[in-house]
Amino acid sequence: MIDFPYLADIVTASPSKIIMLVVDGLGGLANPETGKSELETAQLPHLDHLAKQSSCGLTVPVGAGISPGSGPGHLALFGYDPVKSLIGRGALEALGIDIELGERDIAARGNFCSIDADGNLTDRRAGRIATKLAAPLVELLDQIEIPGAETSVYAVKDYRFVLRIRADELEDGVNDTDPERLGVPPLLPREQNKSSNKTAKIVSEFINRARFLLRDRSSANMVLLRGFSKMPALPQMGDSYLLTPAAIAAYPMYRGLARTLGMKVIDAGTDFSSEVEALHHHYNNHDFFYLHYKPADAAGEDGDFGGKVAALEALDTFIPSILELNPDVLIVAGDHATPAVLASHSWHPVPFLLRSQWTAGEGVPTFNEKVCASGSLGTIQANQLMLLAMAHAGKLRKFGP
Repeated sequence: MIDFPYLADIVTASPSKIIMLVVDGLGGLANPETGKSELETAQLPHLDHLAKQSSCGLTVPVGAGISPGSGPGHLALFGYDPVKSLIGRGALEALGIDIELGERDIAARGNFCSIDADGNLTDRRAGRIATKLAAPLVELLDQIEIPGAETSVYAVKDYRFVLRIRADELEDGVNDTDPERLGVPPLLPREQNKSSNKTAKIVSEFINRARFLLRDRSSANMVLLRGFSKMPALPQMGDSYLLTPAAIAAYPMYRGLARTLGMKVIDAGTDFSSEVEALHHHYNNHDFFYLHYKPADAAGEDGDFGGKVAALEALDTFIPSILELNPDVLIVAGDHATPAVLASHSWHPVPFLLRSQWTAGEGVPTFNEKVCASGSLGTIQANQLMLLAMAHAGKLRKFGP
């Protein structure tokens, strides 16, 4: 926990190395037809073998019954209080593609979406339109001009973009416009407090003009905006933990989060194979690595049970390459559960394993939700995991006399 009041008294630098592999949306639920979750269904020989050498348990990302976004889920894994340290999705996405955010700026994450003739949503992600098809639409929206404000639109990846609004006296208390379900119209942007009234009016005007520009399209003919946020200020991981932390992530939002926390963001290409190559190439330069794997979450959000199983099985093939580096501590964890049967993030505890020289194996035969629930580490708050990793790496001294 990075806010532990005596952290500076017990933390110590050492040459030991920690790899934290974050499998986005790792946890799942049973398929009604088989009674098995995605992890139970998948053939994972390397993860199962690793579990036999590890201490295992479950993490609760935020609190009982709370379904976290990826931002809070990741913050907790890095030891931050996910409620007190909440960062808006827009700021994370902007930082992930190196957009400058100043004091007069608000950022929002945007999705191209599809609506029918009645204005009701038919696809919240416009069929996950490819980047090359979305780029001209981003250029079109970037031409929008609103009196009293400067709006800029930046392509991110596939159907996603960032909207940056620059003006005086902006506040980020504006609700998301994504209703997170189909068959209804996008929500109207409304201020959550009086000081955000100006922002809400600018956002409303931007959406109206975007819809007009996209009106002749049958798909990707509307936009959804969420995560309105300003540039945050949080404790830096390197200073607080005496680490030289690095992040290897293909997706911009996760790079933005890492940069906000003071990690060195390493160029990782566009897929996990490139991420693992980057890990090997830079391994001698850092003592903490955050390695991110996205495909399991994407399949879960699409409600694709088989696709998530396949994504987990694909991840398993990379475990031997990661183990070749022989890190002093290896953690495999998830920022949240994304059960395919729910097609969304969920509140369920997430399995994790921690391997070090101090974990000889504790009888856990496989890596899945049910087995990890009986692991020696039990069910813990996710923001406790970072200090566990540091203890196993010899980076914490005794607390108290």
